[in-house]
Amino acid sequence: MEQKSYDLITVLGPTASGKTRFAVQLADRLAAEIISGDSRQVYRRMDLGTGKDLDDYRIGDRSVPYHLIDIVEPGTKYNVFEYQRDFLEAYNDIHRRGRKAVLCGGTGLYIESVLRAYRLSPVPQNPELRERLAATYKSLHNTTDVDTAQRAIRAIEIEEYYRQTPLDRRPFPKIESLTLGVDVSREVRRERISQRLRKRLDEGMCGEVERLLAEGIKPEDLIYYGLEYKYVTLYVTGQITFDEMAQQLEIAIHQFAKRQMTWFRGMERRGTPILWIRLGEDFDETLRLNPGLAEKLF
Repeated sequence: MEQKSYDLITVLGPTASGKTRFAVQLADRLAAEIISGDSRQVYRRMDLGTGKDLDDYRIGDRSVPYHLIDIVEPGTKYNVFEYQRDFLEAYNDIHRRGRKAVLCGGTGLYIESVLRAYRLSPVPQNPELRERLAATYKSLHNTTDVDTAQRAIRAIEIEEYYRQTPLDRRPFPKIESLTLGVDVSREVRRERISQRLRKRLDEGMCGEVERLLAEGIKPEDLIYYGLEYKYVTLYVTGQITFDEMAQQLEIAIHQFAKRQMTWFRGMERRGTPILWIRLGEDFDETLRLNPGLAEKLF
């Protein structure tokens, strides 16, 4: 099989799918470096809640270099414009040093902004669109959290802007990527999410939130980050019980993983080819489970 020349290899998948472990193993084989595509792992000292799993970046006595993790302070609101800027800086630095880059993450908007070369400029607010969407989400308050609705409105606003912006006005460079999607069954994904949540709670995720609040970070700023930080903040500030927090958070993470997969399928419909792969117990087994993958990678 003839190998195509790629500028980048992208590994995407839902939370707890094993994508980071696979991407690190791949980067190690290719002498490559990882660029994170996660919207919350950019924050320093937000480790357990964002699932950084930095131990995954070590293979034996080797450490695989990573970028765009721990780059901004908690309490700030990092966005896709800043991500594109920081991605391009890391990507160019890696290539200047003669290395390869592997983009890995689960934040569909960030990954798609790179793969589809979204315009490298801040997307302005669209008051008319926001008002129309806000009215729609207002009727869904029983099933849609306010912070989730705000994020959805912003994502639609960005997509609408890009849809109406001519391609020749998008100066972000076109990067040829081999994009791999980690295919994991719904049942396995749900089991891994539940196990991972219990493990992070046991490791001190509540204490992590307490320390962030003690630094002076406002509860509403942590709640803005959603998922773990939303529900754990509600717990440590006395608004819900521990059992309520754990139960509601587990449900929210399952729903989040489903939304991630919906976004990735949408990426395919919007023109991003994704090669879906099954992961084995180790890298070599993954290659055996996916005939033709080795020829594409090496």
